[in-house]
Amino acid sequence: MRTHGAAAVLVLLALVAASGAAAHPAGSGQAIRAPAVAGGFYPADARTLRAALEGFFADALPPRVAEPVALVVPHAGYVYSGQIAADAYRQAAGLQIETVVILGTNHTNASFRRVSVYDGAGYRTPLGTAPVDRDLAAALVKEGGGVFDSSLHRGEHSVEVQVPFVQHLFPKASIVPVVVGAPDPDSCRRFGKALASLAGARRLLIVASSDLSHYPAKGIAAGVDRQTLEALANLRTDGFDSSPARAVTLQMPGVSTCACGEGPIRVAMEAARALGALRGTVISYASSGDTIVGDPDRVVGYGAVVFGRGEPGADITALARPPADPRGSLDAADKRVLLRLARESLTRLLETDTLPLPRGGSPKLLREAGAFVTIRKRGELRGCIGRIQPEGPLIGLVARLGLESALKDTRFQPVHRSELKDLEFEVSVLTPPVPVASPGDVVPGRDGVILRVGDRSAVFLPQVATEQGWGREELLDRLAEKAGLRPRAWRGKNASLLTFQADVFSESAFK
Repeated sequence: MRTHGAAAVLVLLALVAASGAAAHPAGSGQAIRAPAVAGGFYPADARTLRAALEGFFADALPPRVAEPVALVVPHAGYVYSGQIAADAYRQAAGLQIETVVILGTNHTNASFRRVSVYDGAGYRTPLGTAPVDRDLAAALVKEGGGVFDSSLHRGEHSVEVQVPFVQHLFPKASIVPVVVGAPDPDSCRRFGKALASLAGARRLLIVASSDLSHYPAKGIAAGVDRQTLEALANLRTDGFDSSPARAVTLQMPGVSTCACGEGPIRVAMEAARALGALRGTVISYASSGDTIVGDPDRVVGYGAVVFGRGEPGADITALARPPADPRGSLDAADKRVLLRLARESLTRLLETDTLPLPRGGSPKLLREAGAFVTIRKRGELRGCIGRIQPEGPLIGLVARLGLESALKDTRFQPVHRSELKDLEFEVSVLTPPVPVASPGDVVPGRDGVILRVGDRSAVFLPQVATEQGWGREELLDRLAEKAGLRPRAWRGKNASLLTFQADVFSESAFK
């Protein structure tokens, strides 16, 4: 998937793809492929890229598969799918891997139907050059029906975005970059079996690079992707084969494909089964609509899947998401999750050009509620933005507001990276606003207040009156002034007042 439009804050990420060309003539066997999408799909600066990978692996889910043989890993821009990719790679952490075969999909040449093996010496990224296992590459061309064709690799992002993960986790490993031209079952079967037979004594890891559904609404994607992931976990290629169920799926609104890396997945399944894999495990799932900058109305799905040895069967427990819990107040653990996400969203953007995936905590964080994030610098207000009405799960809203409060509050210049250490984050989780019968019903310090007069409106959080020492009338006068009205406008016949309460908590309370 190519990075696609989302919230306005995404502009700040400057995700503009850079172009690249081989350092030596293609087909020479000595070519070093230059990065084509560094600065677009992932950071172009080595230090920033390392920090991004460290952040993703710090948040990655712990290993669940004892003997991984192959992984299915997404290939979108890191800001969208980097965390799910890290979840997959974390399953192989600690293994002494010598060679990683990266099976990419064909985004660049629709007429190419074969399997392209990179005919060069290495793939360069900002982290250095990953050497190609030339012996295995040549054997795959000879035995697997592949061809040496570096032209398929020049602009292909599905292989390139995997290489930094490999370099970070397996710095001494070589790679074999492959682009599967088409999901033809016979050619995929032949190449997969050849790959397994040539593994020999090599400590080999196979990576199938694939996103899932494109581009339905988030709810539809979750259902479509569940079917695909269940088929993968059962190591069933018939999940991709023509069937009435698949035809119905592809006719659902917005669905253009169930998996753009069907060919790589087919090859990986064939090879994994031949190497003794009996079990598929879904490690994690998200869509671009779950990310901080994603559009829930048009998403791409991402799954981390491992094919491993062990007891036969399928493990899809990661797909069992609990329903949102609207009851009761947040506990200390949930509050820590929200405060961390508010800070991490800004920190990761400024330091790594990536973002954390909003997840963790209890089902209470999946409830829908209004919220504000307030940022102070050495006690002084540095930004505050929120939503009175809910916008999706609370955990995702707070993560977005952490960015907006720092970067989009027009009263202040955007927060600079050098300020991070001096900031304190505060989160306010709101109750739904309700109209009040008269101004006398407003209780300063308990109530947040919304004033509406015509097309003018303004809001104060409950803590504002306490912090400023205001009584009721001064609170309402200042609220009117904030709305651009005369101080006593709240007394007018056309004025309406609504109140709400807030659960307010800040980082200092947990230090």
